[in-house]
Amino acid sequence: MSTLSAGSAPGSSDPGALATRLAAVQEGVASAISDAGRNAADVTLIVVTKFHPVSLVRNLYELGVRDFGENRHQDAAPKAAALADLDLTWHFVGQLQSKKARAVIEYSRVIHSVDRTSLVRALALTVDPAQPTGDAPRPIDIFIQLNLTDDANRGGVAPAQLEALAEGALGTPCLRLRGLMAVAPVNGDPRAAFAEVRAASARLQRLAPDATALSMGMSADYREAILDGATHLRIGSAITGNRPDAG
Repeated sequence: MSTLSAGSAPGSSDPGALATRLAAVQEGVASAISDAGRNAADVTLIVVTKFHPVSLVRNLYELGVRDFGENRHQDAAPKAAALADLDLTWHFVGQLQSKKARAVIEYSRVIHSVDRTSLVRALALTVDPAQPTGDAPRPIDIFIQLNLTDDANRGGVAPAQLEALAEGALGTPCLRLRGLMAVAPVNGDPRAAFAEVRAASARLQRLAPDATALSMGMSADYREAILDGATHLRIGSAITGNRPDAG
């Protein structure tokens, strides 16, 4: 697995330490992209900043990061508001309750964790079709999350139910299905997990040829994810340092 000693360092407001960790990950990402024979422009690095302060996000912005991930609305909303002066793209990567869909869409137009029809419906209701300019509303980018375990309580749709959920999303004009998201099981082989995602992606593309994106790869397995075709990496502690205790 991809491991970095810098990733185990405690979270730090020291811009120098943060820059060192970011550079180490960027170097690792570039190496994996080269080994895979891929184009760097096809891989987006999302820095997951859950539980970290606004100041860390600002420091990362100054270092050139523009894509950030959050997984809890109660933390993400005030953070996004405090950073509204910056040109950021927020990616919501955690489990999303349908009742919070409208609030999340206020700051994040990319949802990586769509896993049920009720959430598709809730997201559709957040878009007002009546635009003052007469233009069509900007679509919400979504990824369908796959559950790669046998635990039905974990987030994600079972692979056997992928097509049914995808058809519902494709039938909702305000949603743009980008592809699949998955988390490799903690004690499993990431290459085997990502191969399963690739196989599911091939099935999905029979329904949605443009839904080619793969959101997979975290601090410990981003290299393997890149080798298996990841287009969006969700990396936290290897860049941010260990997160503070959740409040």
